Amino acid sequence: MKIAPSILAADFAALGEDIARVEAAGADQLHVDVMDGHFVPNLSIGPPVIEAIKKRTALPLDVHLMIEEPGRYIETYVRAGADLLTIHVETCTHLQRTLVQIREAGARPGVALNPSTSPNVLEYVLDDLALILVMSVNPGFGGQAFIPTAYAKLHHVRTLIANRAILASVDGGVGLANAAALARAGADVLVAGSAIFGAKDPGEAVRALRSASEVAK
Repeated sequence: MKIAPSILAADFAALGEDIARVEAAGADQLHVDVMDGHFVPNLSIGPPVIEAIKKRTALPLDVHLMIEEPGRYIETYVRAGADLLTIHVETCTHLQRTLVQIREAGARPGVALNPSTSPNVLEYVLDDLALILVMSVNPGFGGQAFIPTAYAKLHHVRTLIANRAILASVDGGVGLANAAALARAGADVLVAGSAIFGAKDPGEAVRALRSASEVAK
């Protein structure tokens, strides 16, 4: 199980320190949410902050683009430091083309699915994917309640992946209460924001989340 702390919930006044704590605790990658105020009703960080984060950590950056027309910005975010670039299927008219664009720019391509979006839309692009992100909340804000239909969707995603080298990730309302069930449903990556950075000790929260999920595996 990979643990991916979501920096949206970190203390941005002490971001370097928060990142250092979760890295020392064994986090596998950092999840970085980019929001444009159009596709989702919120604004977050952009390339300059990602560049700064990249200089402070050896962890891979999973940059999640919750933006309209992501194809226009692929090279910008890869240059900024994205190792894995996840786009929303709902924003892409030509999804396969955009996935190829991500790989050609030097990052691994991922696709996120909103709670109401069926995994079946990925049937013909599976061989272009490195990651499928199941959104277990409607994107835009941290701290939302987990939507239970994500369990069935993860099972569906796991069936689609079959033997391909694609990671199944889940983001939204992830914490100790559901880590084991998400692992049993087929998740390979747990993205957690408030459950980690809202804890008194973010490092201990990373270790506890991994322990809970790996017992289930």
